[in-house]
Amino acid sequence: MDRAEEVSLADKYIELYDSGQLQDKRDLIYALSFKWFRLNVLYKIKVKTSSSKDGKEISRVERFRPNKAQRKRYIEGWSRNIILKARQLGFTTFEMIDSLDDCLFNANFAAGCIAHKLDSAKDIFRNKIKFAYEHIPAVWMQIFEEIELDFPTPVNDKGEGYVFSNGSSIQVGTSYRGDTLQRLHVSEFGKICAKFPDKAEEIVTGAFEAVPLDGQLTLESTAEGNEGYFFDYCQEAQKLVEMGIPLTDLDFRFHFFPWWDEPDYTLPPDAVIITAKDKEYFEKLEIKIDRKLTAGQKAWYVKKASVLKDKMKREYPSTPKEAFEQAIEGAYYGSEMALVRQQSRIRSIPYDPRLPVHTFWDLGRNDSTSIWFMQHVHMEYRFIRYYENNGEAIQFYLKRLREFGYVFGTMYLPHDAEIVDLTREDNKSRKMIAQDAGFDVRVVPRVQSKGEAIQAVRDILNLCWFDEENAAQGIKCLDHYRKEWDDKLGAFKDSPRHDWASHGNDAFEQFARGYVEHTMPESFEPEVWG
Repeated sequence: MDRAEEVSLADKYIELYDSGQLQDKRDLIYALSFKWFRLNVLYKIKVKTSSSKDGKEISRVERFRPNKAQRKRYIEGWSRNIILKARQLGFTTFEMIDSLDDCLFNANFAAGCIAHKLDSAKDIFRNKIKFAYEHIPAVWMQIFEEIELDFPTPVNDKGEGYVFSNGSSIQVGTSYRGDTLQRLHVSEFGKICAKFPDKAEEIVTGAFEAVPLDGQLTLESTAEGNEGYFFDYCQEAQKLVEMGIPLTDLDFRFHFFPWWDEPDYTLPPDAVIITAKDKEYFEKLEIKIDRKLTAGQKAWYVKKASVLKDKMKREYPSTPKEAFEQAIEGAYYGSEMALVRQQSRIRSIPYDPRLPVHTFWDLGRNDSTSIWFMQHVHMEYRFIRYYENNGEAIQFYLKRLREFGYVFGTMYLPHDAEIVDLTREDNKSRKMIAQDAGFDVRVVPRVQSKGEAIQAVRDILNLCWFDEENAAQGIKCLDHYRKEWDDKLGAFKDSPRHDWASHGNDAFEQFARGYVEHTMPESFEPEVWG
């Protein structure tokens, strides 16, 4: 029996139970054989209702009833699952109750959950796992006695996990290395990849390996930029779906749960103003998803977006692509790049042979050398290409520039381009080498403060356009240039993180700080894009 058949049959018994008609002992025993039945009748959850004046949370206890998204996740489950989703759909709650049920109704079953912070891990155990176990109704405990079911009890409770009398266990933490786990859930894996890349690698190489082929591994998160394991796994899983390739036990099944598929995300539309820009967005979205949105859904989205602003599409994505395009936490240019996308300034931008191409460089020897290529048209700065490589001398890059076949204008180099290379017999700097090769070179003075350079980029991004394909890696650099995260303080430092995105950003700073507008011939009036 597959999951869909089980759910359909179990639903009938749930209906009988709700109406008080499930009384026969044999029927009860049979109903309990369905996991979906147990998930819907045995467990309770804490539901937040409001906050008191002193800031304490006010909540009520409710019977757990899986919502639409959780139901779909249960039916479409696989041995490896990756979930990209909107906020507040309760997947961690569902996964923990589902895992708890596995432990209670299977002997020697080991389940685990990894969270991005220790406080979050403790909260998951206390308010989801332990709460659900301790609130199993007394009437059901009596029924278990009547049907002679030896219901497991905790023999060990360390505050972050249970060990049960049947040999099963469930634990929550920020990492895992140990014995085999039949089931592992990683909550907010995208956040772990973005903030703690070393931790993400440890989870992948350690915890993932603890789950056997016949076990179950689930990764769940909102998006956190287009880098890291979570992004890569989502991309690979989506490709398998698009290609229609049957999944192996080691392949991730991709699950996407957008805001528009959640029935609760709606508001009375009468008092909500839908702007022309909003209407345009909804019209394009309806075409993409082949579905009409209700007035209530549109009203909910507009009001939610007015609060979350540029974080809306990350927290409540409409499509997987949209989710990963949004700024990650701590990104310096999150708002500016969101506006670039909102105004469709990432598109196909052809090279115009009538205009010079100016280049902006970040020079490296042991690390990356990065180059932006830009054509200036009136008040538009059109970046037609981005290129980077590493471990090569400047002669390699000058040759590469020639191969692109552009007519070049000025080459903007950073201040260290004037340093004489003592390893060369002719004692020439990289500026001199470029000039000898026939390039017009301008050296941008060293920046007085990094904050000044970052602000210069912010000030000019509203006039920039980017080629979607040829500048893709450079766009990723601008998206991911962000503040350093302090693990001990649990906050961002007031300094940039030095990683792969730094080089593309530093090259772009040469444009923002050093570019001098070139005078166009009076007779030349190129068309300005709308």
